[in-house]
This record gives sequence, C-alpha cells and structure tokens, in this order.
Amino acid sequence: MISSIKSQIKYLFAQKSLIIQFTRREISNRYKGSYLGIVWSFVTPIMMLAIYTFVFSVIFQARWGTDEETSKVEFALILFTGLLVFNIFSEVVSRAPSLIIANSNYVKKVVFPLEILPIVALGSALFQALISYLILLLAMLMLTGTFYWTALLFPIILLPLMLVSLGLAWFLASLGVYIRDVGQIVGIVIPALMFMSPIFYSRSSIPESFQFVYSLNPVTYVVEDMRSAIIWGKLPHWDWLIIGTLIGLIIAVLGYIWFKKTRKGFADVL
Repeated sequence: MISSIKSQIKYLFAQKSLIIQFTRREISNRYKGSYLGIVWSFVTPIMMLAIYTFVFSVIFQARWGTDEETSKVEFALILFTGLLVFNIFSEVVSRAPSLIIANSNYVKKVVFPLEILPIVALGSALFQALISYLILLLAMLMLTGTFYWTALLFPIILLPLMLVSLGLAWFLASLGVYIRDVGQIVGIVIPALMFMSPIFYSRSSIPESFQFVYSLNPVTYVVEDMRSAIIWGKLPHWDWLIIGTLIGLIIAVLGYIWFKKTRKGFADVL
C-alpha cells in the first residue's frame, strides 16, 4: 500500500511541467479578452472586501465577537482573511464536478493524466489566494502599520485545507461524470458551508450547543489560525495542524484512489 502511494506521488511529480503549463493556461484564460486582464485578480478581492465590510460593519453594525472596540478597519481585515481562506476551498470544490466533463476531449487520450486536472484547479485557486494574501499584508501595513512574522506561516496553515480540497476535488470530479446532479448539490452546499464557518462572525458568538458542529468543519480551524497569525501575530495551533494535515492526507489519498478506480468508465459515459 505504502509503496503504491509512493509510486503514485512520483507519477504526479513527473507531471509537474504539464501541471504548471495547464495552470498558467487556466489563469490566462480566466481573464482572456478583458481589457484589464490579470488586474482583475487585484480589483475583485478589493471590491468584494469593500462591499462585505460596508454591509456588515456599517449597515448591520456587526462587531467581532463580544469586542465592541473592534474598528471598521480591523473588522475588514478579519473578514478579508476569512474570505481568502474559504475562497480557495470554494473555488476548487465548486469546479470539481465539471472538471472532467469540461475536458472530455482528454478522456479518450490514454496517455493524458486526467489526475492532474484537480491539481490544476487548486493551483489556479492558490494563485488568486496569493494575490489576496499580498493585498492583505499591504493593507495591514498601510492601515495599521503592523506586520507580524507569523504571517509567513501562510502556506503551512493552509496545508490541511489544501489536502482536503484536493481529495474532495478528485472524488467530486469522478462522481460528476456519472451523476450530473452533483454540481447542483455542491452549488447549494458551498454557500451553506460559508455561513456555517466563522467568516462573518467570531466562533465565540456561536451557542455552546452548536460548537461541536463547528468543530467538525475543517475550514473553521484554518480560518481561525490564519487570522491569529496574520492579524494578531499569534502562532497557529500546532496540534490541529498536525492532526488536520493527517486527516487531509487521508482524504486526499482516498479521493485519488476513488478517481483512479472510476476513471476507467469515463469514456463510456462521455
């Protein structure tokens, strides 16, 4: 079993040039034909941040947890960090059910590694997240005059969520070929999960009876650790990082195995 996993990792690693090529194409195609091009990668998160901040902190007069002294600037940064994390998960999982269908021309090419398509989707989402991350750091410096070295732990904190997203993407990409309704179901689940994650509110404001439900949500831990590291300069919860990474690895491996087992029937269905 372990030797098989190692061989598959080597196989995927051998496809790195193809993955990079497809990721670049994915990013360029996203803004192909637009006047601003890749500038939209900067404009979009800034505009969404402004809209969400205005709605929640100005119209709804929301505050973070029980802290009445949270300024609108700090609220905006807290909100932006949560959305940055969730958008990675959301983009990868939302696109997963249609990945194979949208690339059906590659299915009958025996030599083409379909397994890389979820990795490409993750790479594209991480590119957008990196831009949002740089915007967040710049906003921290300009608006609060602070920068914590713990913000550099960004990729380590994201690792569990990246693995979970990739595992789910492999599973849903395969399932979406056989059951086309999967895309519609995911489209309903993702917004529900966003509001079931502590993005627009603090976890401390969640009733005790619902705390257990939130503890099962992997997005919760990553969002909280990311805020602690970037905004408040605190170290992440290392115990969660270790456990979360192991859980993420299990989900990624199971998702990959499922994909490999079921891909043989793609050509018959498509």
